[in-house]
Amino acid sequence: MSTAIGQLLRGAPLDSAAIDRFLLAHQFPLVEGTSATFVFRGHADAVFLRHWVFGLGSRQPFHRVEGTDLWYLVLELPKRSRVEYKFEVVRGDHGQWIRDPLNPHLAHDPFGANSVCAGEGYETPEWVHHDPEARPGAVEEHVLGRTPFGDPRRLTVYLPARFRRTRRYRLLVVHDGGDYMRFSALKSVLDNLIHRLEIAPLVVALTHPHDRLIEYADDPRHADFIVNTVVPYMEERYPLYGAANARCLMGASFGGVASLSTAWRYPGVFGRLLLQSGSFAFTDIGENRRGPVFDRVVSFVNAFREAPGRPSDKVFVSCGTYESLIYENRSMVPLLQTTGMDIRYEEARDGHNWENWRDRLRIALSWLFPGPLWMVYE
Repeated sequence: MSTAIGQLLRGAPLDSAAIDRFLLAHQFPLVEGTSATFVFRGHADAVFLRHWVFGLGSRQPFHRVEGTDLWYLVLELPKRSRVEYKFEVVRGDHGQWIRDPLNPHLAHDPFGANSVCAGEGYETPEWVHHDPEARPGAVEEHVLGRTPFGDPRRLTVYLPARFRRTRRYRLLVVHDGGDYMRFSALKSVLDNLIHRLEIAPLVVALTHPHDRLIEYADDPRHADFIVNTVVPYMEERYPLYGAANARCLMGASFGGVASLSTAWRYPGVFGRLLLQSGSFAFTDIGENRRGPVFDRVVSFVNAFREAPGRPSDKVFVSCGTYESLIYENRSMVPLLQTTGMDIRYEEARDGHNWENWRDRLRIALSWLFPGPLWMVYE
C-alpha cells in the first residue's frame, strides 16, 4: 500500500474534514516510486479503473474506506510508464465512465479525452510544446480532384520555415495527417526539431482518409493514390528531391499497415518508412481472432511474411509495451531485418494512443532524416 494512503488509513477515524485535508495535500493519481494510488470521492456502489494496458485486467476494483465516501486503488506502475484511463462509477444498475475528477491531466483523441497517469520518470518531452524562438512553418490546404477512389481528397501541406523555391526538400507523407496535427502536436514538433537542426527541413503531405479501416487495409486504390496521385502532385508543385531516399511514408495503427503495404506494392518509391504501433495482425494457423475488420490486414501481413521483398531502405518501428499489438510488432522486426533494410525499433511503457506516437517522433525523424546537428554528433 502507498505510504500516503497507508498513513491516512492508520490515523484516527476519518471524517469529512480529514478527507478534505488529504485531498488538498496531494496530487492524484498519487505516484510513489513504482506504485500509483487512484482516488475517487463520492457516492457509489462500486468504482472501477478502466484502462488500456494489455495484460492487466481492464476493470480494476477500488476499495471503499469504511464509513466514508472515499474510494482508492493502489496499482504497481513501472517507472517511465504513461497510462490513459477512466473511472467507471456504478450506482445501482447504472455504470458511468468518467474522467478522473481529481486529475487535470488529459489526453485527447478522435473519441474524446482520457485522464493520464504518468509514472515516476516520465515527462512530456519539452520539444512538443510551442517554442516562441522557433520560426513557424506554413500550412496550405489543397484538394486533389481526380483520385483512384473516384472522389476528391483533401491534402494538407506543411512547408518549413524559410522555405525557398531555390532549394530542394525531402518529402514526408503522413497517414491520418489531421489526427497527427491535432493529437500529436505534429506542427509544433516539426517547427521545433527543424529550428534546432535535429531534422532536415521537410515538406510534409498530410492525407485525410474517408474510411480508414477500408482504405488502409491494403486497399490497392490507396497505394495507387499515394504513389501515383499524392507524390506526383507534390513533386510538380514543390522543389523536392526525386530520389526514394528523400521520401518517407508514415502512419500509426492501421496507418502503419497502409504505409508498409503501399511500399510493398510499389518498392523503390519510399526509401524511408515510419511505422508506429502498426496493426500487423497475422495468423500462423487458424482464423483471425481480431474480427472481420482485420481480415484484409491479416491477408496482407500473411503474404508479406511469406515474401517481404525489400520495400524500403530504412524503417523505424515503434510500439507501446502496454499495447495488445506488441507481440505482432516485435515479431515483425526480425522479419524486416532479414530483407537487408536498416531497421530501428523502439518500445515505450505506453499504450495505443496519439501521445505515445508523438513522444517517439523526435528519435524517429532524426534517425530517418537527420539535420545538421544530428549529423555532427552521429
